[in-house]
Amino acid sequence: MSTRRRPRRTASTSRTKSKPPWSLVVLGALGALVFIVPLVGLLTQTPWTRLADLVASDLVVDALRLSLVTSLAAAFISLILGVPLAWLLARTEFRGRRLVRAIVTLPMVLPPVVGGAALLFALGRRGVIGEPIEQVTGFALPFSMWAVIVANVFVAMPFLVVTVDGALSNLDGRHEAAAATLGASRLTVFRRVTLPMIAPALRAGLVLAWARALGEFGATITFAGSRQGSTQTLPLAVVVALESDRDTAVAISLVLVVVSLAVLLALRDRWWART
Repeated sequence: MSTRRRPRRTASTSRTKSKPPWSLVVLGALGALVFIVPLVGLLTQTPWTRLADLVASDLVVDALRLSLVTSLAAAFISLILGVPLAWLLARTEFRGRRLVRAIVTLPMVLPPVVGGAALLFALGRRGVIGEPIEQVTGFALPFSMWAVIVANVFVAMPFLVVTVDGALSNLDGRHEAAAATLGASRLTVFRRVTLPMIAPALRAGLVLAWARALGEFGATITFAGSRQGSTQTLPLAVVVALESDRDTAVAISLVLVVVSLAVLLALRDRWWART
């Protein structure tokens, strides 16, 4: 005589079927409204009939082109420099590693304007590094497109480093050890084993860095200024448009919201995967 085994009731199933306390529902709904109401306000103010013409204006097109170029360049530089940095923080022991990790993540909590000022004091025409460079080469970094890229790297690369650092720290090292045992060099192991294993985290960190660079404002306006076609990115164009053409400012804001929302939805499986 066979007996049927009842399906095990997991904790997630019980949580799904249980009714939440009404107080948590009210407070949670109010918390959601904090984010929903501003978006509703933006959508209600959007000039839908003129939206296509506004997005195609010279101000928006120049800012969009510059934002794409600088944010993609910043994401690429963050990838080239951030992955080795994340590997050093996750896999090597050296004196002051905690301090270095704190400094690397500092731009994530530092006011962007302060970051822009720090870049100006370091790389400006009278900066610690900027002044000797200008004297030797005649190249002035501030208030140029390169300044926008540098500011974007400063604020965006920590997102990639933190993501990859976490993935490397939690990675099972047995595959890497097996490859090393078979005679693979450290660089070969890193390139052929480690990178493929952390590829999802690497993609997520790269997208986050790009999205953060695309939306950067404070460090950019402090270190690079806001000149149309040269240093004026989409977030800076919003501020300029608010002073003269509110509809254009709303249109640019809507573009940034759509891009940011698309990034979050693309990463939802990594951040919010249900167990």
